[in-house]
Amino acid sequence: MVRSPDLVIARPADLRADWLTDAHGHGAVTGFSAQRIGTGQMSECYRITLSYADGAAPGPASVVLKVAAADPSSRQTGLALGLYEREVRFYTEIAPRLAGPVAHCYHGAYDPQTGDFDLLLADAVPAAVGDELVGASAEAALLAVTELGRMQGPLLGSDGPADADWLNRESPMDQGLLEQLWAGFSERYGTAIAAEHRLVCERLVAAFDSYVAAESAPERPRGLVHGDYRLDNLLFGEAGAERRLTAVDWQTVTWGAAFTDAAYFLGGALEIEVRRKNYDALLRAYHQALGRAVTLDDVRDGVRRQSFFGVMMAIVSSMLVERTDRGDEMFMTLLRRHCSHVLDTDALAVLPAAGTPEPLRPGVDDEAAHPPGLEELWSESWYFDFADAGQGVGGWIRLGLVPNQDTAWINVLLCGPDMPTLAIVDFAAPLPTDPADVRTDEVHLTLRPYEPLREYRVTVHGRGEIHDDPAALLTGTSGRPIDLALDLTWTTAATPYAYRITSRYEIACSVGGSVIADGRRYDLSGTPGQRDHSWGVRDWWAMDWVWSALHLDDGTHLHGVDLRIPGAPPMGVGYLQPAGRPLSELTTVTARSVFADNGLPVTATLSVQPTGLTVDADIRGHAPVRLTARDGRVSLFPRAWAAVTTSDGRSGIGWLEWNRNAH
Repeated sequence: MVRSPDLVIARPADLRADWLTDAHGHGAVTGFSAQRIGTGQMSECYRITLSYADGAAPGPASVVLKVAAADPSSRQTGLALGLYEREVRFYTEIAPRLAGPVAHCYHGAYDPQTGDFDLLLADAVPAAVGDELVGASAEAALLAVTELGRMQGPLLGSDGPADADWLNRESPMDQGLLEQLWAGFSERYGTAIAAEHRLVCERLVAAFDSYVAAESAPERPRGLVHGDYRLDNLLFGEAGAERRLTAVDWQTVTWGAAFTDAAYFLGGALEIEVRRKNYDALLRAYHQALGRAVTLDDVRDGVRRQSFFGVMMAIVSSMLVERTDRGDEMFMTLLRRHCSHVLDTDALAVLPAAGTPEPLRPGVDDEAAHPPGLEELWSESWYFDFADAGQGVGGWIRLGLVPNQDTAWINVLLCGPDMPTLAIVDFAAPLPTDPADVRTDEVHLTLRPYEPLREYRVTVHGRGEIHDDPAALLTGTSGRPIDLALDLTWTTAATPYAYRITSRYEIACSVGGSVIADGRRYDLSGTPGQRDHSWGVRDWWAMDWVWSALHLDDGTHLHGVDLRIPGAPPMGVGYLQPAGRPLSELTTVTARSVFADNGLPVTATLSVQPTGLTVDADIRGHAPVRLTARDGRVSLFPRAWAAVTTSDGRSGIGWLEWNRNAH
């Protein structure tokens, strides 16, 4: 079982000699020192060198302490993806039943509230780390597949772990997302991808959803999967080591296709000619080590089918980490090896026919509030906007709930070319018991989905401020008081669109109702607008983006996000939906913006693929806010509505949003 959170060792500084004594049970520890080892980003590892009292029972000279990353962004990612819980629970609940390359765990604990965790593990020294670029020798590969088989054998075909939620998290990867990543990968590496290897990638991407469904069929063998069983995660024991081999980094462990790890290792860890020469012997050794009632033909077929896992990982991993020269060499090497494995085993023959993935759509239940997660930055937000060029007014509204900080965000802003920016901005409102009816001393906000995914009414009555210079909202400067009243209904005007990469959906709408501000009334009818709903861990201070929701005069709706995660290439998501035609997803969204010294955008141009369309924005009104995290991090959040023109001569209107971290 996972130990209780009050026993978590969050940092090496929390260690005590008496705690180490109790944890490892090998005599009284009188002193210790800690040294960082490895270069992990999601977590940190330290070698703890131990000294003992004279006459004490002999104990290990060192142990390894693994804890959560100190970096807030990395920690939130590890927490949100369940990586920390998964690794702790593997070592404490499953590893004790396993043979093979698994270090003994003296202590494991996890706190889902903070993301803190600790693992106190037996050290693997003396050992040498495998080198994926160099590749494994035939002898090292034989050891790796044999130990893998010894580890997987006891659970192969078992039903026990199959019911563990923490071990069965649904993969976020689907065909639509893989298509987006492949587009970036293909553009980046171009002619460095051999023609026959490009064919493998294109065939896999085009059939990915059907392939995953086929490999998830009940008749396919299931088992424990490390998920990243490659040389860089293997420590080969040298003379005096406790184990011949130790596999590390069990954060991606899952219950899945039984032969995934074997296929991934055989395809990527050996140079092509070494693999070809030793392939049959390695398969036989792996099969024998499994020690279960599966045939060698079952193993061969399963490894063949899972050979695509390495191809997918080469594409996905390269697009989610910071680009380096060594990284480029690594990913091209892996792609070459894994694609050759696919071709050598004729695995293309088992791929289903190519298909076009259907865009995802939200369900009617998604309109309501969702049960919050335990993470500090778990939040849920409802956004609404509109823009009326004829009356020269646009506005946006947000209700954000941050339940684990007991806080709500309320933003109501109006702006236009011939008017000041009017704003109700409260980032410290009490968390409401009912998000459909929110009241504070300054504002009353109601959210009413009259017909889920079809019609949504929002009312606002409150006291805000007038800002003649909208940039004042980015610095926290106060404005003059003003009363605002809005009673607006968003009616769905296009197909609701759900994201593949996170829990969020967008709906293009027609907006009607009234706005009363600063003594003036605006009546809206058929006004273009957008609404969206998002829930999950959201760290505004960990990445930048440019979001847009545009509505063209010919009835086309265009939504795109240029997402910029530090250390990763830009990622685009969104859709294009012409009037009366199906929605199609975008693969690339690129935004180019110019900002004034006051932090407000001056110009913006969007380019989207696969349409090749370019959109220029003429900004008509600014409605920014400033986001400050509890730890002091700041993100500037300009929002603006604009008249837009496209490269093919069309025009329209819509909102753009920039999230800009103040580094």
